[in-house]
Amino acid sequence: MNELFRKFAQTTSTMVGSSWAFILAVLIIVVWAVTGPLFHYSDTWQLVINTGTTIITFLIVFLIQNTQNRDAKAIHLKLDELIRGVKGARTNLVDLETLSDKELKELEAQFKRIRHLEGKDDRATGELVEQED
Repeated sequence: MNELFRKFAQTTSTMVGSSWAFILAVLIIVVWAVTGPLFHYSDTWQLVINTGTTIITFLIVFLIQNTQNRDAKAIHLKLDELIRGVKGARTNLVDLETLSDKELKELEAQFKRIRHLEGKDDRATGELVEQED
């Protein structure tokens, strides 16, 4: 069941993110807007678009979340492999996503201290500027 959902979510996410899906959505909105005078802009006419968009949005959120979770997991695994493969890298940085917020803040503080020791971090450009002695 999980594999079937994974394939469905991945395929649907790809299709929904395509230019054709966007064009189709715009066409649906145009057709709906054009039919407004025909239905005298009735409550039912408005309910059709509101209900349709709500249902589609609700379902797509779960599909996109599934796809993003898989992509994030794949990226984490690739980065973990790179960390393990680089000599001198701190292998305890593997699986950082499992740390608590407190542990992540402590690690962030460590990196700030390292940046301060190695040079000054220029927040405007994001570049490391060497400290002058």
